[in-house]
Parts: sequence; structure tokens; C-alpha cells
Amino acid sequence: MENMLDFLQNGGNLRKLNKEQLEKLCVDIRKFLVDTVSSTGGHLASNLGAVELTVALYIVFDFPTDKLIWDVGHQSYVHKILSGRTDRFETLRKFGGISGFPKRSESEYDSFNTGHSSTSVSAAVGMARARDLDGDKYSIVAVFGDGALTGGEIFEAFNDAGNKKTPLILILNDNNMSIQKNISAVSKHLRNIRINKHYFSSKLRIAGFLDKLPLFGMPIRKALEGMKRTLRRRVLPTTMFDELGFKYIGPLDGHSFDELIPSLKYAKAEKKPVVIHIKTQKGKGYPPAENDPAAFHGIGRFDAETGAIPYSPESYSSRFGAKLTELAEKNNKVVAITCAMPDGTGLKEFSEKYPDRFFDVGIAEQHGVTLAAGMAVGGYTPVIPIYSTFLQRAFDQVLHDVCLQDLHVVFPVDRAGIVGADGETHQGVYDISYLSCMPNMTILSPSSFEQLDEMLEYAINLHNGPIAIRYPRGGNQPYYAHEKFEFSKAYVRRSGSDVSIITTGRMLLTAAKTANILKNIGIEAEICEMPTVLPVNADAVIETTKKTGIAVTIEDNVLSGGFGEHIAGILSESNINCSFKAFGYPSVPIVHGTISELDKLYGTDAEHIAASIGRMINNDKDQT
Repeated sequence: MENMLDFLQNGGNLRKLNKEQLEKLCVDIRKFLVDTVSSTGGHLASNLGAVELTVALYIVFDFPTDKLIWDVGHQSYVHKILSGRTDRFETLRKFGGISGFPKRSESEYDSFNTGHSSTSVSAAVGMARARDLDGDKYSIVAVFGDGALTGGEIFEAFNDAGNKKTPLILILNDNNMSIQKNISAVSKHLRNIRINKHYFSSKLRIAGFLDKLPLFGMPIRKALEGMKRTLRRRVLPTTMFDELGFKYIGPLDGHSFDELIPSLKYAKAEKKPVVIHIKTQKGKGYPPAENDPAAFHGIGRFDAETGAIPYSPESYSSRFGAKLTELAEKNNKVVAITCAMPDGTGLKEFSEKYPDRFFDVGIAEQHGVTLAAGMAVGGYTPVIPIYSTFLQRAFDQVLHDVCLQDLHVVFPVDRAGIVGADGETHQGVYDISYLSCMPNMTILSPSSFEQLDEMLEYAINLHNGPIAIRYPRGGNQPYYAHEKFEFSKAYVRRSGSDVSIITTGRMLLTAAKTANILKNIGIEAEICEMPTVLPVNADAVIETTKKTGIAVTIEDNVLSGGFGEHIAGILSESNINCSFKAFGYPSVPIVHGTISELDKLYGTDAEHIAASIGRMINNDKDQT
């Protein structure tokens, strides 16, 4: 039998395939995914588990007329293949290539941009309301994982849709595992449904019997209908979805076309909110991913034949976790909180060594932050590492529950700055801006592992109040010899007389490269590193700028509200007469690509900065 992907690319009709051909298609898709992701990196295990589901959706529904929304988007690769992007898949997550997440600007089949969890149902309800206002009849389908059910937003949407009886189809792709294994009351509820193999069939049998009960004349019809509804609720097994006002179907075998296709057709014919609960295996069809789905959730390049994953050197995340575990040994008031990412944020060792002081709240950043605030009130020192892009989800909790009360909560902000291939929904380039506007907040940014160690020790044992330590994705790239971290101290890493380069964090290396380029054209740059981003050491800024007469800042944050604006404010308030320019990212969606490609694109690479400084100096000379 031919490769079924070739059949589809040559205009073959998916709906005309028989069951054997559909199963062959799924095998071919899985092989294609493994071969491609092994060279591009990406989210593999979740997509391997969603193959039959996606194929069934494309058989039953008419996309893009019907609308399909993927929660987070980790499971959208098969959707991209079936919507005509197979020939571009080798560009997945590469600069200028297709995104690893749904993206409306990429294809009309991508009906809503996603990248964060628990948003799909809200989007689906909104799109359904717009459809209904226009008087249209197309279907709206949202697919979400069981991990999304720990996020509060999804329950707000369920409550709204169920209350208003908004017609839409919600598919719970339940693999009993998000990025890490789910631990929650919701996951226990789903497990109780899963173990009752006869749930759906018994429900249909009982419902059929009740529906045959006679309804007599119109005078008593409404009363009898009410009695039947009450009787159903008494004798039928129910789920939280039933209680929220949804028609519940499931649990189904998410790898069986015999169960998926009829159920999807049934849901499509219903004119009410429906939840279809399917059970799938994360990593299905590829033994290495089946055996270790967490490792193959979001993965770099690997050996497709063996599943071997290249050794990863120590990262900022793992260094943070090791240091926190060390500090917790000496300070029994230290507690750690994670939002479903103990491995990704480096907390695995801590969780094993101090299980009583470790709390995994699931994908629930808002709850996690306010939980930390409550523990701080109770006399503990909560440390809650969250990726920069996910901490955004708890903006109000950081401001309202932590900062306004000046509580001692430590926020290690992982993946701060450009993260690369995950693209616009995951770039951590906003945290300086959204944290620095908050009262009582302190922000630190290390340029080396040694600085991170000392900052964490300071933040836990010496600081009082909310404090964030932002550090990049990846490993250590120190350029200068280590100097012990002191709070609020500025470090002159290189003396110069022509221009002051003021920077922080990973951009210290860029500053060093910039100074080397400038030296080759006769310009001596002074480099002032500020590991304490907020509060800014104003005296150090004024001193170096008065010395050179020209100041530039380099940051891995958007310019709006960023580090450079704080430095410019100091210079303006101090009436320092100088030339000034800030280098950072514009307030636009930052595309996917390698960090070096993106720095070059947005003008935060050493070559571009050095050229700009050269022009600034020449302009100053021309004016004098």
C-alpha cells in the first residue's frame, strides 16, 4: 500500500478511505512525525496520541468552514499535516518556517492562536456566540487535555456555556498526563469515570428506557417532563460535565475510529453544548515516547531510530533547583510551589528530598501565586518558579495578593527573554515591564550560574518582600571573572571613555562582544553591569554616563516599560546632557527562530549595536 500521506498530498479524499486505509494513514503520520521532530525538535508525545482523533475530526467536520481550536496547541501537528502543510513540515519551529502552535496568519485552518493552557473553551464560546448572532450554522470544536482542567479559566467558560446552552463541541483528550502526571481532585474524578468501562453504554440504555415512558396530554406534559428529568438525575451516573449543563459522551477509546466517528457525528447533530471524553495514550506508536512521555513532550533533536536523547548540559533551571535544595536543608521555612512543571523548572530533586514542603498545584498559576502569598502570611518563605510567559497569567495575583501586601515571596522567573523556537506565545520578553510597575517588587538578573546561586541565597535568607530573579533558557555563558553579588551594586566590567554600555543578565555577553567590535575601530566602551534591575542604582548610571557622555542600554525585554526606559528616566531626572539609545525588542509578536537569529532580526546583536554606537559617536563629533 502506498504512503497514505502521498495519497493526501496528491488530492486524495480522506472520507473515501476504508478502515484499513485510515489505520495505515495513522501509522504513516506517526512515522512522519517522529522523523521530522527528531530533526527539528518540538512537541512529539502529545501529537502521537492525537492522530486518530484528528483524522476522525477531519472526516466528520468540514474545516475551515467548521472551526477547530486546540488548547495550548501541543497537539496540533497532525491538524497541520491534514490541512496541507506537510511539504513545509521540515521548517517546523525554524526561523521563517511554520509555527509549533496554531497561528491564524499561517493558515485559515488555524482558527485561533493558542500557546497557553485552559483558554480554548472560552475562545470557542466566544466564537459560537458570534456565529449565533450572525445566524450561521457551522460547528465549533475545541480540543483540550486533562491538564487544562486544573486551570480556572476553563471552568469559567464551562459555567457560562452550560448555563446559556451555547451549542458547541468540546473534546477532552484524556491521556492521564499533561506535561507531568496530573495530581488533582479533577484528575481523580476523571479516573473514576475511566475505570467504569460501562459508563456510557449504561447511561444510553437507561436514558432509552426513560425516554419511552409515555407523555400524556398537554395539560400534564410539562409536569411529566420535569419528573422524567428528576428521575434521570436519580438513576443515571453523572459527571461534573453533566452538572455544568453539558451533554456528556464517554469515555471513548481515542484510538478507535469505530467509537470516534459515530460519536462525533452524534455530537455534530446535537444543538446543545456537548463534551466528548476520549482516552488516549501519550506517545502512542513510538515506544521511546510511550515509555517516557514526559521526556518526549517538548524535546530537542534526538535519534529517531533509537529514541536516544543527547546529553543536556547544566542549565539555569537545573542550577536553580540544586541551589534551592541546598538552601532548604538549612532553612526549614523554605517551601517550593510548581504549576505542573517540577522537572521543567528544576524542582525534581527538591520534590523528592522535601515532599512535605513541595506543592504541585497543576496548571494554575493564579492559584499558585496566591497560595504562595498565603504561606508567606503563615511565616514560610515560598519559592515559586514559573516560566516568564506563564507568570503573565498571574499578573493580578502578583500585584494584588503579593506586592500590595509586601509579602516575602520569591519568584524565580525561568525562560526570561528570548526563548527561540516556541515563538510568540512563549517569548519571555515582557517580565521586566510587567513586574517593574508593581509596588515593593525587586528584580534581579544573573549573568552566570554563580550569580544565580548568590541571588537565590540573598532572596531567601536576607531579602524582605516580593523579589523576582529572571534568568534565561539554556546554560552558562560567562565572559568576565565572577565577582560576588551584592544587592544593588553595579559592576564596571570594562573601563572606557567613549560610550557607556549599561546592561544586565545574558546581555552582558552581547555587551562584551559589542565592546570588542568597537575597540577594533578605535572606540573604547565602558561596560556597566546591573544585576539588580530594580531598584536601579541611579548613582552608578550617572557616574558612568558623565564619564563618557554617551549611554546605551541592552536588554532581553521589550523596550516599552523595560530596563532602558528606567535608565532614560534617571538620566532625564538628573539633567544629564548626553546621547542615549536603548536596545531591546519592539512591542510586536516576536517570531520563532534561534536566539541568535532573533537578536539579529530585532537589532539586539553585537554587530548591529556596535554599528549604531559608531554612528552615535560620529554624530556627536559632527555636532561639536
